[in-house]
Parts: sequence; C-alpha cells; structure tokens
Amino acid sequence: MNNFNFKLEHQDGDARACSLITPHGDIKTPIFMPVGTQGSVKSLSPQDLLDCNAQIILANTYHLMLRPSKEFFLKNMGLHKFMGWSKPILTDSGGFQVFSLAQEGNSLVKIDDHQVTFKSYLNGSIYHMPPEESMNIQMAIGSDIIMALDICPMAKAPREDIRKAMDITTKWLKRCKIAMTKEDSRLFGIVQGGIHEDLRKEHAQEVLEEDLFGYAIGGLSVGENKEEMWDTANKTAQFLPTSKPRYLMGVGTPDDLLDGIKAGIDMFDCVMPTRNARNGSLFTSNGKISIKNTRWQKDFGPLDTNCSCYTCKNFSKAYLRHLFVTKELLYFRLASIHNIFYYLDLVTKAREAILNNQFDKFYEQRKKSHENLS
Repeated sequence: MNNFNFKLEHQDGDARACSLITPHGDIKTPIFMPVGTQGSVKSLSPQDLLDCNAQIILANTYHLMLRPSKEFFLKNMGLHKFMGWSKPILTDSGGFQVFSLAQEGNSLVKIDDHQVTFKSYLNGSIYHMPPEESMNIQMAIGSDIIMALDICPMAKAPREDIRKAMDITTKWLKRCKIAMTKEDSRLFGIVQGGIHEDLRKEHAQEVLEEDLFGYAIGGLSVGENKEEMWDTANKTAQFLPTSKPRYLMGVGTPDDLLDGIKAGIDMFDCVMPTRNARNGSLFTSNGKISIKNTRWQKDFGPLDTNCSCYTCKNFSKAYLRHLFVTKELLYFRLASIHNIFYYLDLVTKAREAILNNQFDKFYEQRKKSHENLS
C-alpha cells in the first residue's frame, strides 16, 4: 500500500510550498503542528483544532507508552480513534524526553549502543527502549509519520559527545528502518551534529543513505543562542534533498517559523502557542501582548482586529483579562484557540506569499509587526 506522496509545488528563494499526502489526509506546507503530547492539545477539542485549520498534530511516544501504554493501543484502538482525531498524527520517538531527564540529573537514565533505559516519572518502573521498541510503540499508536529514535546532545556539548550521539543515532536509524513494518506509516530520520557545520554535513550524508520519506533537523534550541541556531538550521537545510519533506523539531516562536520557512523548512512544532496562552501571553499581528496587564481591563475590542478566530470574533480583551485574573477555565480554551489559530494562519499566509512570489515582502512585513510588544 502506498498512500503517501510528497510534491514540491513552488519555490520562492529557498521558501517552499509543498503537498504531503498521507492516508489520513493531505498536508499543505509550510505547516505548524500543534503539540498534543498525551493525545490532547491542552484545553482544545479536535473540533477546535479543525476550526483553527490544523492539518496534523504531534503526540509523544514517551508519554503514551507510560499511559495508556503500548498494550492498550494494541488491544483496543490507535490514537486517531481514541482521541477522535481523523487527520494525520506525527509521533516524536521519545528521545528528546529521555535527553531532558538526563539533563535534569535523573540517575536512572542510561544510554548505550543498544538502548535507552529510564525510570518512569509516574511510578518509578524501569523501562528499556531499544529503537525497535520505539518503532513498535509508534506503530501501535497508529502514527502516520514516525520519528526514528535518536540521541539529542546539548548543542554546545563537547565534540566527542556530539560525535558519539551521531554514531549511535545512525546505528539506531538502521535498526528503526528494519523494524518499520507498518505499511500506512512513514519514517523520518533525524540529523544531529550540534552547531558544527562539518558534523551536520557528515551526519546528513549518513542519514540520507537510508533513503527515507522525510528528514528532520534535531538538536537545536538546546543551549545555543539564536544566531547559532539559525546559522546551523540554514546550513543543515541545504544538506537535505529538495524532493523530501524537511522538519525542524521543537522550534517555534512566530519569528522562528518565518526564519525556518525562509530557510526552506516545511514542518514545525512547538508547545509555545498553548503554553504561552495559558500563561497570559498572546500573539497578534501587532506583536505579543500580556493579557494580565491592567491596560486591557476596559478594552472591549478583540485581541486582534486582523484575526478571524472564534475568540477574536466573539470576545474582548477585557473579558479575556477577566477570565485570566479570576482563573476561569474558559480562559485556557479561548486563549489557546487564538494562539493556535495565529500560528496556523501565519503559515497559511506564508504559503500564499510563496505561491505568489511575494515571500520576501511578506517576511519583512510580519517581522516588523512582531517587533511591537505590549
């Protein structure tokens, strides 16, 4: 069965407008993927996501293997049916969560050539996850796009540590590819290499040898500054084939999306829009605002006059501020709807600009608007 396809439709500079076809629907890129770590984008229903024009969401292998568990999905149903989401799902392999635990000093995180061993944060149980198990869990979940298990070092880790991570990631990728037996899923490989151009190029060549459906740039936004991050991302993107989708993992302010699209990257994810929303930080076409600010107490206009989301069409900044300061749960939903809509509208308009050979103009206009902070 081959229900997957990828087509580069138009290019404006390095910026790309593409189509990614999956069994659960087509994806028009550039695209932002809302993060539903545990099978839920926090405070939002699947219908909310559809109303925001979400085309694909991200879920996480590490969290879903702990609960409800691989066995649950094997015996009952995949994640699509379980959470009531009919469109594509991409699952992160769990490698980044293990990396995070290791950075936090968890003494029961061990990585060797064969597998990752870690302790559950829920009940202390010990789990062993070789690459084959990461694939088995993601296949049980029913993911459309499955990420290979990788090692994600800090961007400025010693060169020898980064090279070791690259070597293990390459070995694991080969094992992941063999373990992938689900015909209606596709595997993405992940390029590591820290902030070193030569290591990124070397690892990209190794990963490309496996001839996968798509490729991701990993190991960024983990300790380096913005200049270093974008220098690395730009150079790494050029090492990847134009005929395959490109995914920048876990990077995502609105400006990051614009810079990534300009670099020729197609897919993005980040928890920022929903996390910021819950903390009172909202994105608008005139910059970012803090809804807790007293200046909004008697402002009965929408968050953004240029926004057509459910929140902006129906509620004022004054009402949202009232919900926030009184800790009403409705605030989380309305704020998250707006921020997710903002991100998805941004990439939709970027696509339109690319198709019309107007991306550079669009890029400069949106960059300038993001300078205004309230």
